[in-house]
Amino acid sequence: MSKVDLRNDDGRWTLTLTDPDRRNCLDEAMIQELGDAVSTVAADAGARTLVVTGEGTAFCAGADLPALFGEASERSVADLRRHLHTVYDSFLRLRALEIPTIAAVQGAAVGAGLNLAMACDVRIAGPRASFAATFSKIGLHPGGGCTWFLVDALGPQKALALLLDGGALRGEEAVGQGLALRVADDPLAAAHETAARWAAIDPALARDIKSAVGVARTGDFGATLEFESWAQASSATGPAIQEVVASFRKQ
Repeated sequence: MSKVDLRNDDGRWTLTLTDPDRRNCLDEAMIQELGDAVSTVAADAGARTLVVTGEGTAFCAGADLPALFGEASERSVADLRRHLHTVYDSFLRLRALEIPTIAAVQGAAVGAGLNLAMACDVRIAGPRASFAATFSKIGLHPGGGCTWFLVDALGPQKALALLLDGGALRGEEAVGQGLALRVADDPLAAAHETAARWAAIDPALARDIKSAVGVARTGDFGATLEFESWAQASSATGPAIQEVVASFRKQ
């Protein structure tokens, strides 16, 4: 039985974790299917957006801990670390996508499930959503980029406090802290509405805007300005802006 459902609606992709009885936890089968699904989207030249969600009450309850760490004491740290990178890769592939990605978080996003949501560009939370960094509560160091994601979204002070407490942010709190974009009664429908708007933008322009935000996040002002000058010059040759210019000339 497949644990990931992947659907394409004219370039608007939807990836759904479909193991609700196990709260969509990332076991070996889910990890493989998730990575393959993201690679399928990446290979589609017609892709415009991707919405990621989970079936049932949980978005993703995190990694299958017994499968992942059940024999950890019998393995070397180096061997376990190599395997962890395989797990991380299944959801971190989302970060390499050039198209806008939206997580529709209807329930709990815990541990690796939090990372999965954070690997998307934006998050829309449902009324029962929670974003839980519970690693320290089970004696485990954060992994999968969680420290970077939370520092990026919350700043170092709030990220440190959340990670040391093993805490969670509910929907409205996550929005207020900058971790989620907004709360919606039906986060999947809201995500699809947002995806439809963004899919209507010229795909090259959408890609460049996403890239510019990435440069601004990690680079300095000069690097951002240089990318913007190239991307704006490129977009200025497109038909949309030329139509606007022509309409101004007629006034």
